Amino acid sequence: MIIYIHGFGGSGEGSKAKAFRDYFKSLDEDFIAPSLSYIPELAIQTLEELIESYKGEVKLIGSSLGGFYTIYLAKKHELKGVLINPSIFPYETLGKLIGYATSFYDESSFEWKDSHIKMLKNYKVDEVNQNNFMLLVQKGDEVLDYKEAVNKFVNASVIAEEGGSHGYDHIERHFERIREFIC
Repeated sequence: MIIYIHGFGGSGEGSKAKAFRDYFKSLDEDFIAPSLSYIPELAIQTLEELIESYKGEVKLIGSSLGGFYTIYLAKKHELKGVLINPSIFPYETLGKLIGYATSFYDESSFEWKDSHIKMLKNYKVDEVNQNNFMLLVQKGDEVLDYKEAVNKFVNASVIAEEGGSHGYDHIERHFERIREFIC
C-alpha cells in the first residue's frame, strides 16, 4: 500500500494526490491519499491507523508538511519514504501562520494555533536511515529553503532541480523513479 500525505492546508483530492493516484492505479498498485486533519495529532493518528490496517508493505510519499509526517512515520515503522519539497522544521515555518488559515483545496477556513505548533515538535526526528528515503526538491521553492532538506538527507537518494516551485512543478516526470524506489 502506498500512502500519499498532503501538506498544510492540502487535501487527498489535491492535484498532486490525484496525479499520483492516477499513476499508481494505472499500474494496479494499491494507493490511498487521505484528507487529513489540520491538527497534527489527529493527522498522525489517522496515518498510524492506516499503517496498522495495511499490515503488508506500506510505503509513504509526503509533500511539504506531509514530508515531515513521512519522516516521523517512516522512522517509527521502518518504512520507505519519498519526500517532495518536505518541511524539515514546520514548527518554525508554520509558526508564522498562527491565526485563521484557508484550505488550498476547498477554501474552508480553520484556526491554526500555537498548540498545533507544539504538537509538531512531538514528531521531530533527528536521525534516520538515509537508505529508506528519496528526496525531491526544487530550488525555486518559494515557501521552504530546499537546503534544509538536502542537508538532512545527504546520503539519501536526492533529486535537486533548479527552478520549480513549492508545489513541485512537473512531478509526473519522476513517477517512474519514485515507483522504482518504493516498490
